[in-house]
Amino acid sequence: MLKGKKLKLPDRLGSLVAGFEDKDEDSGGSGSVSELGEELEILQPTGFRSDRESETDDDHDHNEVQEEEPMVKRKMKVDAELEHNGRQLRHEKDGSSHISVIKTIEADEKRSDIEYEISQKEINLEKLQRIASTGIPEGGNLRATVWKLILGYLPPSRDLWEKELSENRKKYAKLKEELLLTPSELARMKEEAFQSNEHNNAHSDTAGPLIRHEISHEDHPLSLGKASVWHQYFEHTEIAEQIDRDLQRTHPEMKFFSGESSFGRKHRESMRNVLLLFSKLNPAIRYVQGMNEVLAPLYYVFSTDTDGKNAVKPQYYGFRWITLLLTQEFNLQSILRIWDSLISSPFGIQEMLLRVCCAMLLCVKSRLLSGDFAANLKLLQHYPEINIEHLLQVAQDLTPDTSFYRLSS
Repeated sequence: MLKGKKLKLPDRLGSLVAGFEDKDEDSGGSGSVSELGEELEILQPTGFRSDRESETDDDHDHNEVQEEEPMVKRKMKVDAELEHNGRQLRHEKDGSSHISVIKTIEADEKRSDIEYEISQKEINLEKLQRIASTGIPEGGNLRATVWKLILGYLPPSRDLWEKELSENRKKYAKLKEELLLTPSELARMKEEAFQSNEHNNAHSDTAGPLIRHEISHEDHPLSLGKASVWHQYFEHTEIAEQIDRDLQRTHPEMKFFSGESSFGRKHRESMRNVLLLFSKLNPAIRYVQGMNEVLAPLYYVFSTDTDGKNAVKPQYYGFRWITLLLTQEFNLQSILRIWDSLISSPFGIQEMLLRVCCAMLLCVKSRLLSGDFAANLKLLQHYPEINIEHLLQVAQDLTPDTSFYRLSS
């Protein structure tokens, strides 16, 4: 195996082998070296390698180091990116929280400014317009009142508001009676009014013969004359059908406008009456497709304006809430959680109970403001499911002055 080659070994082992070579030459054993060489190659100690093996292993180790270095660098890069992203996310979170606090403070300041302006006996419309141009805070009927003032529906003098609203509502009710009733309904009402007058003007209680009233040509349902009330009614029936189709497509994503609930139908019926009246009062314009979209923001905002006739008195719902400690409003597990807070509250049981009741009203505030008396009474007597922890947190955060309390989103 090693014939013709001289085996290169480390110095100490080389000298040992050289001694064996001399001994073999003296004894004349010519083949011993090769055999010993083979044996030495097989039994060479760990760590002693030939130059070729050393070069090969060094190349292998070098390649491994080269392969490991990019992996280490990539890992360090990923760790650095994760750390940077983590710091950035924390910074963005802290920044967004800071911005949210600033926006809340700005909204409260703006709300205070608007409430101060509309509380004046004579309202400065120019100043109110400047404040409103930067945005009106959400909640309550603030936007509805500001819009009514800016659009001229309400006069600048607060003393005239009640009178103006009463007169406008009477005018609207009269227009609905005259223009939205069917001719037969209108004729019946006229007949009832006529009979009432005849009865009041009668000089005796003696029953007389029935009086027959002739129907004019204009009042006949089959009349084709343009002045006929029936002709006008059928003409506007087509417009009413177009309005109904358009109202079905008005903000279908909002339950306020859509759906087959009494809530949605009530709002569509009200918008239908407004659009029909506009069409009849403006025959040159009539109804044009898309007017429903223009009406929607106005109707939505004005419907949030609180009406005294729809504020449900506390005795209709609060008496049961308080006397039964809310045991009829929630399931047992929720009751147990509420009672945890009631009996351990530093405010005392009675104070905390009143806070929870106030929080229950705040949590359904938007529904109460947009509902009528019947809907609000049903809502409060059959309180909806709610996150109890959120409800208790609202109750805990209440202060004696809740006029500026804002529910977190």
